[in-house]
Amino acid sequence: MSTAALTIDTPPERIVAFRAPPLRARHAHVIKDDAEALVVARRLADRIAVSAIERDRERRLPFEELDWLSDAGLLAITVPKAYGGAEVSSGTLAEVIAILSEADGSIGQIPQNHFFILHALRLEGSEEQKRFFYGRILSGERIGNALSEIGTKTAQDHNTRLSKDGPVLRLNGRKFYCTGALFAHWVAVVANDDDGRSTISFVPRETPGLTVIDDWSGFGQRVTASGTTTLDNVEVHPFAVISLRAVFDRPTSMGPVAQIMHAAVEAGIARAALKETVHYVRNHARPWKDSGLDHGYEDPYTIAQIGEVKIRVSASDVLLERAGRITDVAVADPTVETVAAASIAVAEAKVASTEASLHAGSKLIELAGSRATQAQYGLDRFWRNARTHTVHDPVRWKYRAIGDYWLNGINPPRHGAI
Repeated sequence: MSTAALTIDTPPERIVAFRAPPLRARHAHVIKDDAEALVVARRLADRIAVSAIERDRERRLPFEELDWLSDAGLLAITVPKAYGGAEVSSGTLAEVIAILSEADGSIGQIPQNHFFILHALRLEGSEEQKRFFYGRILSGERIGNALSEIGTKTAQDHNTRLSKDGPVLRLNGRKFYCTGALFAHWVAVVANDDDGRSTISFVPRETPGLTVIDDWSGFGQRVTASGTTTLDNVEVHPFAVISLRAVFDRPTSMGPVAQIMHAAVEAGIARAALKETVHYVRNHARPWKDSGLDHGYEDPYTIAQIGEVKIRVSASDVLLERAGRITDVAVADPTVETVAAASIAVAEAKVASTEASLHAGSKLIELAGSRATQAQYGLDRFWRNARTHTVHDPVRWKYRAIGDYWLNGINPPRHGAI
């Protein structure tokens, strides 16, 4: 949806100029390539992990940590090279998300919709929109989401409306699961326009009528601030609107790119749970009295089960890396066949990471023993985070899509949830 299409009948004297908010004041580094992105992600993950237990326990929202990501340039790594960015591969993007999620599942999830919206801009934005919004992202600005709603028939249906009001547009509605909106400079709002077409509006966070409410109470992913956003006659300039429907009307890499990041969140949580299991069993777990052993880590049943968890986590990692390579083919050459292949590869990775994260989080408590349930250790957060995030898109439907593809040659649906 271009500016021209929305203002073509508006007299020139009534066309409202796009008024952008001031640029973010803090300096942001610009990452140059995939290798640097991974180095920066690992460095930041080390800092983030230090206070992960306290953040979760106290529900301390990560405003400072999100600024770290912005300052380091990590939130601009998908900006195309033509616009000054690193344009990292899908595999690198997924690995960055996994690295952050291993440190803190909530912080790993928060950028997911930021990158989702940037990919939609890449596919459907005008040249002017790309130059403007990519420039803002390179300066360290963040995009939060206002996509889903409660009370609609499905999570993909929207009651929020974007309506013409003379030379501008108006948003009205109520959103939930607005991950990252509380920390954002821009809120990406999905709404249907006057013709029923799904759109994305880029709305500055401080726009009158846009209210982000900190009412997320999930038992996991506690500091994602994935609560409510209300929109009361919010003014939107046509320049700040792109079509969401268009990115799914034709074969594009939108779905696989969206979903590989969800798989990466769970892969990172699985890695963290396994790492914590090994540490705790090695240092604290006691042997069962009938074993005749001196240390918990000598228990053959414990050893075998840690081996099983490791296999699941490794399989998840391998499928994630494979999905990244196949998704990059769809990014470079989006056809019915390449997009379907990428969607299925990502679905396979998502199934594996879902199962690995839930299994690893549960086995951590079982193998570490009763003492591990004490709140001071925060070891329950891995399972809680995994269980909360893994219900984002039901894997039972992914099993069916995978089976239909390999057994019957039927391509999966083209949307952001497969």
